Amino acid sequence: MSQPSESAPPTPPAPVPAGQLRFALPPRHGSVAEEREHRKRRLAAALRLLGRYGHEEGVAGHITARDPEFTDCLWVNPFGMPFGHLTVSDLLLVNRDGEVVEGRAHVNQAAFLVHSQVHQARPEVVAVAHSHSVHGRAFATLGVRLDPLTQESCAFYEDHAVLRAYTGVAVDEAEGRRVAATLGSHKALILRNHGLLTVGDSVDAATWWFLQLDRACQIQLAARAAGNPVLIDHRNAVATREHLGSDLVAWMNYQPLYASVTRAEPDLLS
Repeated sequence: MSQPSESAPPTPPAPVPAGQLRFALPPRHGSVAEEREHRKRRLAAALRLLGRYGHEEGVAGHITARDPEFTDCLWVNPFGMPFGHLTVSDLLLVNRDGEVVEGRAHVNQAAFLVHSQVHQARPEVVAVAHSHSVHGRAFATLGVRLDPLTQESCAFYEDHAVLRAYTGVAVDEAEGRRVAATLGSHKALILRNHGLLTVGDSVDAATWWFLQLDRACQIQLAARAAGNPVLIDHRNAVATREHLGSDLVAWMNYQPLYASVTRAEPDLLS
């Protein structure tokens, strides 16, 4: 009885040349108007995302984005408008004195004082995010820095500060300057008994850092409640931050969130 002939192994598919693969990078804009519209769209989407994640408490919470042309003016969400209702056309343009120059709604003056001072102190910063998230506020009551407990929290290792005094609601520029000075050159600030603040060279980066900082606070609270977590050593924490702690990496991580919210809620772009 004859033996069946062995068939030749299948030929594996050829790899796609690297030059034909798609890889998203921050866009380049052909005009100031195009860049302004881009920032406003990202800002509206970021505020919707904060609402999705429950980082909204009454009238508190803001993200500001520097205008690409009038760099001493900021785009910001209107006072009292729910994040889940906000659209691009609802955004306000506010000058450094807190005066609305485009739009027909009020701005939260107390919050704007802080954002304005941070933007003035950090001209390279495009966006500042601050809101009263649950885990951020809980962690802020401790008045301590984050520990390098996870790969993600290492992004903030030696790149965040703590404002260790609570003086009530910010009502003057001096308080805003104190916040900006304490933040220094870092990407994030924990305001004791108050909440979290993050910055970035794009709306995407600042928003990603805020979401990640709140998550890192949640993880540290849970880990400390469960026992004595093992910290990542200094050398590996620094190396991990160098891999994961740039605004470009934050921008990349944020893109799935932006795609998700704009597909599910396209009205935000109107």
